Amino acid sequence: MQNNYSSVRYFAFFCLIYLPGLLAAQHHETISGPYLPPAQGATPNVSPAYQFSGPNIFVTQVNVDANGNNILNDAANEPSLAVNSKDPSRMAIGWRQFDNIQSSFRQAGFGYTTDGGQHWTFPGVLDPGVFRSDPVLASDADGRFYYNALTVENVNQYHCTVYRATSDSTWDEGVYAVGGDKAWMTIDQTEGPGKGHIYSNWSNNYSDCTNNSDFTRSVNQGDDYEYCSTFTPGMYWGTNVVGPDGTLYMSGNGGVFLSSSNAQFSDEPVEWALSSAADMNADFQNWNGQSPNPGGLLGQNYLAVNAAPGPLNGQIYMLQSLKQIGANDPRDVVFTRSNDGGLTWSPVVRINDDNAGPEWQWFGAMSVAPNGRIDVVWLDTRDNPGTVLSSLYYANSLDGGVSWSPNVRLSDAFDPLLGWPVQQKIGDYYHMISDNNGAHLAWAATFNGEQDVYYAHISLLNTKTQEPQKPGIGKLLPPTPNPFSAETTIRYETAIAGQVKVLIFNQLGVLVRTLTEQAQMPGNDSLTWNAQGDQGQELPNGLYFCRLAVDGAGADFQKLVLMRK
Repeated sequence: MQNNYSSVRYFAFFCLIYLPGLLAAQHHETISGPYLPPAQGATPNVSPAYQFSGPNIFVTQVNVDANGNNILNDAANEPSLAVNSKDPSRMAIGWRQFDNIQSSFRQAGFGYTTDGGQHWTFPGVLDPGVFRSDPVLASDADGRFYYNALTVENVNQYHCTVYRATSDSTWDEGVYAVGGDKAWMTIDQTEGPGKGHIYSNWSNNYSDCTNNSDFTRSVNQGDDYEYCSTFTPGMYWGTNVVGPDGTLYMSGNGGVFLSSSNAQFSDEPVEWALSSAADMNADFQNWNGQSPNPGGLLGQNYLAVNAAPGPLNGQIYMLQSLKQIGANDPRDVVFTRSNDGGLTWSPVVRINDDNAGPEWQWFGAMSVAPNGRIDVVWLDTRDNPGTVLSSLYYANSLDGGVSWSPNVRLSDAFDPLLGWPVQQKIGDYYHMISDNNGAHLAWAATFNGEQDVYYAHISLLNTKTQEPQKPGIGKLLPPTPNPFSAETTIRYETAIAGQVKVLIFNQLGVLVRTLTEQAQMPGNDSLTWNAQGDQGQELPNGLYFCRLAVDGAGADFQKLVLMRK
């Protein structure tokens, strides 16, 4: 670990004196037009929703109508995700909902799933016709969902409302939670004295707090929130997280870091015992030329703490998409870690493994699984150099960020400049939550030619267990029947002689059945899968993937849907 005391002094001075006016003035929420109802034209107002399945990822659209169709002429972006801590098959996503792209007026949209993300319901917005923005969702230890949304009543009147779910599809009327622009929220899920405490911080430049403050907490599960308090230095565009011992951590501004060990004690005023800054090697100059998100951020600062038992427990991680000093890239995804509670930070590591050049790596997001694995996603233009066409990329680390898996491309490219709702951006962030089998991601993209919100589950099949890809050596034909309730026939062709494997994985990338693993000559063959696990147990209904590999190289895959009657 390097000692950063000199950089702390310089960085804190820079953030306090220059960044608040330079940056906060650029990206804040304003009401610039009235609410417009959905546009009704002569053409149909729906189109097919976008869905995609690959060996490493399952993607489905969230902002859909009652029949599962994409809604035309609207926009949805800046999503946030909550996973029920008691029942992970239940999730909620909130987003900025624009009912009509002819207006920038947005509302608090939300969707929910009860089957692990395979299907989503969009019941509508929390407060129809009321301006809401900057959604942040979280779950408490009992599985209850909370939704933090910014309200801008007029110039310099910014505050947040926090809603609590009363069921999968309904929320209460909301509680005034002071707050301000670009607030972030976290909930203590430990078994310590702060269990259930809700913490939030925001930019004090855009808040109706009379004391120019930027922090609040609730110590009674959201019944009410303490009036605004403050800390030094102020922060922008960052996140907060609770460590395994109940310590509260916050970050922002490209590396500023704060912690409080007593925020968990409801009878004590919050004290900030540590202020430091990770040297992110960041160049804060404005980018030149066309940006993939001209009117918004290119990624906020993400903070995470490792709660896994063992030597990584308590490590703190920081990630952000930043322009590196001396680099040719306009943005890279960079990572640093602390082993001493944030006192000192490691030299930054660049996670994107492309050749340094004029490509954008932006909207980086990070989360840590209970087993200690660090997951990172971002948008990347390396496959379309010289443009802003962006694909979703992924990498992970199993050793606390010392080393990283090769980058994996998870999606086709999309144009982030499409579908602007009288705004030149696709929001300001993505949101990811990891479990031991993979990562849940709420993200926005334009696969339909407009801004929509998607749920993705990223499996770990690609990083350690997946064979390298070699198209053309074999082909899986469509299974019949599909969907199926008991048995389905899987037919395949091989173009070369070799060791053939036909494998079945569930949606999380877990191998559930090996149908064959033997040497075969080129030709056609077929197998029957009766949807029983290796130990004879019945597998649950849902999405599965059949994978064909020849001589250790991935050849093809097919999606299967098991629907028992």
